[in-house]
Amino acid sequence: MGEAASKGGTERLTEVPWVLVKHAMGSPKELREKVKKFVIALWLYGRNERVEERLQRLRRLGFIDEVPTRTQRILGAIDMLRFFIVPAASDYYDHKGISFRFHTLLRFLDDPASIIDPTGFNSSRDAIIGHVMQVVHANPIYDFQLLESFEGGLEEMEEQVKQVLLGTHPRTESILAIVEDPTYHARLLRHVQAYRQNHRVDPLLRENVANNPRFFRMQQTFGTVPNAMRYFSKMPSNWREGLRHLATIREFPEKLGVTATPGS
Repeated sequence: MGEAASKGGTERLTEVPWVLVKHAMGSPKELREKVKKFVIALWLYGRNERVEERLQRLRRLGFIDEVPTRTQRILGAIDMLRFFIVPAASDYYDHKGISFRFHTLLRFLDDPASIIDPTGFNSSRDAIIGHVMQVVHANPIYDFQLLESFEGGLEEMEEQVKQVLLGTHPRTESILAIVEDPTYHARLLRHVQAYRQNHRVDPLLRENVANNPRFFRMQQTFGTVPNAMRYFSKMPSNWREGLRHLATIREFPEKLGVTATPGS
């Protein structure tokens, strides 16, 4: 296990900011590779056929009832960010005494490609895995289900988490410069192993999501692919109505949310 873990805390809590920035960036060679992946991710963002292929695979696997249109996916992703992901993360890091802005900067330096794709449908397998490993998730099941659109995605997730725990993963140093919870990766490993055995396993909820009724209700909608796509499919299908939705809906619309059991 890595040195930071053996001290009872991660590097995120024990090192000064400039060291964290240095480790999150990696070597000049690693930084060049990150920039390359970021440019590729931007280029692929407009290739809707690539996203449709993965959505159809998830539909065949039973994770999606109805595939939302591209406009609906964009609007749904904006709602996911503004109502759930950002407020819940900001609340969590405020309670931890950690700057959310600095945390976001470290995430960007570690993997800039993962920042620009909130739904994950434009992301590669390893970008999704890296994203789950670098952030204490509100509910990782959404990402586990995304990984099922790749052959062997969950198996690779399990293997890479093991590598982080052993300190042999190539991104161990940069990941430990971001993750503040020294128990997270061990809990994540147990969770992905349990999920592979039974898809209806209880979700591994972040503490502020499990204990805050507002965030808990929103994770029931956005914490799994099936429920998130049901929400997205209720979005306007044209931009005129879509812009009206964004301008007039300022709080999470409970009537559009899903209250089914996570993992369903």
